[in-house]
Amino acid sequence: MRRLALEEAAALVRPRDTLGLPLGPGQPVAFLHALGERDDFRDLRVFSALLVGLFQVFTRKGVRLLSGFFGPVERALAAAGHDVHFVPGDFRRFEAILAGLRPRVMATIATPPDAAGMLSLSLHAGATTDELRRCGRDPERLLIVEANPGLPRTCGMPPGYTHALSVDEIDVLVESDREIFTLPDPADSETSRTIAAHARAFVADGATLQTGIGSIPNDVAALLAEGPGGDYGIHSEMFTTGLMRLHQAGKVTNRKGIYDGVSVCTFAAGTRELYRWLDGREEVRFLPVDRINEPSIIARNRHMISINGALAVDLASQVAADALGRRQYSGIGGHEDFVAGAGVSGRSLVCLPSTAGDGAGRVSRIVSAFEPGTLVTTPRHHVDVVVTEYGAAELAGRTVQERAEALAAIAHPDFRDALRAGGTAG
Repeated sequence: MRRLALEEAAALVRPRDTLGLPLGPGQPVAFLHALGERDDFRDLRVFSALLVGLFQVFTRKGVRLLSGFFGPVERALAAAGHDVHFVPGDFRRFEAILAGLRPRVMATIATPPDAAGMLSLSLHAGATTDELRRCGRDPERLLIVEANPGLPRTCGMPPGYTHALSVDEIDVLVESDREIFTLPDPADSETSRTIAAHARAFVADGATLQTGIGSIPNDVAALLAEGPGGDYGIHSEMFTTGLMRLHQAGKVTNRKGIYDGVSVCTFAAGTRELYRWLDGREEVRFLPVDRINEPSIIARNRHMISINGALAVDLASQVAADALGRRQYSGIGGHEDFVAGAGVSGRSLVCLPSTAGDGAGRVSRIVSAFEPGTLVTTPRHHVDVVVTEYGAAELAGRTVQERAEALAAIAHPDFRDALRAGGTAG
């Protein structure tokens, strides 16, 4: 292992090269900023997902970003005409995508080495853990790790899933004290609180929970933390500040049937308070995404409840959650995996406000039929429950026409008649 300055490490990336990065909280922020100081790239291809900063390197000529999940940064870069492209695939398939790309350079963030020479992968296990190790073992490839003392040291599940790298596995170590990525608590609203109250009715004592990002899952977690009941388990792609609140309220026992005794996730994002709480906390374990997002594993949990969002739902109960028409907005992530897995052993809830926009520009998020070319995230046969502020439509086991009627009933009142008039026949 060599200890180098950031500029020295960035210089090791060739003008024609391939670079693999983790999703979001696993990204080596200072290293990426150092790469952005260069302007000699001729064909640098980077695979990543959900950028956590506006890195200048992705505005440089000769740099192509292949992203498995768009966030605000990717949307802004694409809108500005930079070389940014979406790679369709759910989160657990990113590992196979990375293995196929076999980037010459892999880079990640981690904690500084402990006394035993181990660097915790901290907030992200995801799809890169195995590829980081493969890269470190290959003398023709380069593994760069950015150590940041501000990161929490989190736990895996040894011996199979150590969630850490040894100094002996690393080619280059750089150091940074940059502020780490945080995700403030989302602003809630009367609409999100009402949706959360409808969703909470499906969460019985002893349920195992998965929550996505946003105000609605956060409000559901708050209702569960503050209200009666408990004995919950947590099996979630993302560990959030809301799930921490459930732990702090004494509501989590993790008697869930698989990975008993611990909450499991594949990455975490939230407030600084969350990161301080996660530091050294053994009741939360980080596992690779192929263990967390595999539907057959999800289905083994006791009364699994998944809570995710959507952009729109049509009366056939197809869900558009990652694209607006054909314009990429976010990513597939674990949406379909958790809808499918939870639908076997419990309930899967797709939650969304009934409308988007204001005034004359207001539109219904429940639509009679998607426009031709609309990209569907989750197919109708996986969808169980759809929730808006006007109630919950339980769809599993219902006919095509019954589904359409149930969805129209939870649309905004201004749009119900039109939806019923144009409902799906069958």
